[in-house]
Amino acid sequence: MSVLLSVNDVRVEFKTLVAVRDVSFELRAGQLLGLIGPNGAGKTTLLRVLAGLHAPTAGTATAMGFDVLGDADEVRRHVGFAPDSPPAYDELSIDEFLTFVARAYELDWAEAGERIDFWLEQTWLADKRGEKIKNLSRGMKQRVTVARTLVPNPNVVLLDEPSQGLDPAGRIQLRQVIAGLREQGKAVIVSSHILADLEEYCTDIAIIEHGSILQFGPVRALTGRAEDRHRYRLVLDDGTADVTDILSGIEDVSHVTRDNDAYLFEYHDGRAYAAVLLRELIERGVRVAEFAPLPESLEETYLKAGVKQVD
Repeated sequence: MSVLLSVNDVRVEFKTLVAVRDVSFELRAGQLLGLIGPNGAGKTTLLRVLAGLHAPTAGTATAMGFDVLGDADEVRRHVGFAPDSPPAYDELSIDEFLTFVARAYELDWAEAGERIDFWLEQTWLADKRGEKIKNLSRGMKQRVTVARTLVPNPNVVLLDEPSQGLDPAGRIQLRQVIAGLREQGKAVIVSSHILADLEEYCTDIAIIEHGSILQFGPVRALTGRAEDRHRYRLVLDDGTADVTDILSGIEDVSHVTRDNDAYLFEYHDGRAYAAVLLRELIERGVRVAEFAPLPESLEETYLKAGVKQVD
């Protein structure tokens, strides 16, 4: 697939502070990148550079082949940016505001109406379209911001803390919207502190600290345990049986815990080791219903990266 967004050695300095430190990566159609890191790590600054709202001190970035600063007019047609503080005209209704945005992008009335109807449905705002923005809750305004970003149908979508202010149901709905962008072939970057959400819909993750990317790669690769040990989950078909002693007695099995008929423990990593262990359990008469390695969560990966809070 073609590259939709290319970032090459982007650096942003504010006097003696380096907010973004020589960042490079590419995103192709269908890639959703989760950008995670502590407050002050440089996430928002990087997104503003990619949206063409802040000039980098050094480096370049292109969206759909256009320079984010040198070809600003073209870039704005292809890049949608939703900041963490929802910008909108308070005295306009949701419908009026989205119509204003659509017309600003030179959409004709028919196309504007179709897109507005679609994204109001997708963001669960259709029944609120006549409400003035000033009367909306923080979460509702966040949904309006997402709709406003997507009405022009950008190829590259940048979302800065889109779940902020949303209730649990709103977060679920937003996850569905963002996952749908992947199916539409867009390149998406989502900055968020809610790692469980990112793990659900992102294809890739970048961990950033002090403006530098510490880790970058597919979610599955980053959450794979790098050491030669792995966590496993064993479920018995008989909830009354207790095999704690059996597990603890097997060489190299450690950290055995029980939760009803399920057991969690650590053992050597790798299929060959897992096969040997499973065979031994069966030979010892353990009635195995489920046996599988457990993937490391994104939260665990983040904590293991040693990222420190920025004051």
